[in-house]
Amino acid sequence: MDLKAGFSNGPSGYQAPAVQKAFQILNVVAESKKGLGLSELAHMLGFSKSSTHGLIQALVMTGSLEEDPQKKKYYLGPTLVELAFRSWNYLRVTERAQPMLEELRDRIGETVFLGVLSKSRGVIVATADALNPLKISSPPGTSIPPLAGAVGKAFLAGLNGDQAERIIDDVGLHAYTKKTITAPKAYLEELKRVRQQGYALDDEEYLPGVRAVAVSLGNQRGLPLAVWVVGFADAINDQTLPGIVENTLLTAGKLKEVLDNSA
Repeated sequence: MDLKAGFSNGPSGYQAPAVQKAFQILNVVAESKKGLGLSELAHMLGFSKSSTHGLIQALVMTGSLEEDPQKKKYYLGPTLVELAFRSWNYLRVTERAQPMLEELRDRIGETVFLGVLSKSRGVIVATADALNPLKISSPPGTSIPPLAGAVGKAFLAGLNGDQAERIIDDVGLHAYTKKTITAPKAYLEELKRVRQQGYALDDEEYLPGVRAVAVSLGNQRGLPLAVWVVGFADAINDQTLPGIVENTLLTAGKLKEVLDNSA
């Protein structure tokens, strides 16, 4: 993609070279299968290391890029995701999705979330809280670790094996509870099961005493979305789980149709 074209001669003829370069960096990082380092970015774009370093630091400060301090690599940051979902189109999508989230909540009695996912984290964009006084609750804008529980599985299961392995290698599998899957081989086997059954299950792997069911909605406007249900383990038990899974899959299908047809 030639990003210079988008900034070439405006009404005043000013081309904002620093802005052009910043967007070129973001574009190259977005297209990379792995994070990129300072030297790699400078070489690929033909910039000096000093100017590249300055631009990278500015992008990191705004959250447009994230740095892996161990590998000295840069990845797209959460700010771009959050800006996208603050736009009018995405606000309209969440408005259309909200009644379906509430309908699912009323059928199963548990909290329902709609979120966008990335390599760096997940961000909740809409929620329907359970009506019970004792419940799991998080407002829109809340972020979660990228590979945490059912949401991370739903995200990675939508990618091919090589892509999933690269993200696991880059991000790492962190032990949130004693039940968290931290062995890459075991996690990849779990992703196979998610692909086969169409949903991901978190069995107290992210938070003790909490279970969740997540279903991917695929890419919408370039961003992976998912809907997930969260509740205490004594409520999402072996007896109630099949009904929760069935209803979540049905709602996911309706949501996907709405999102696919949203202008």
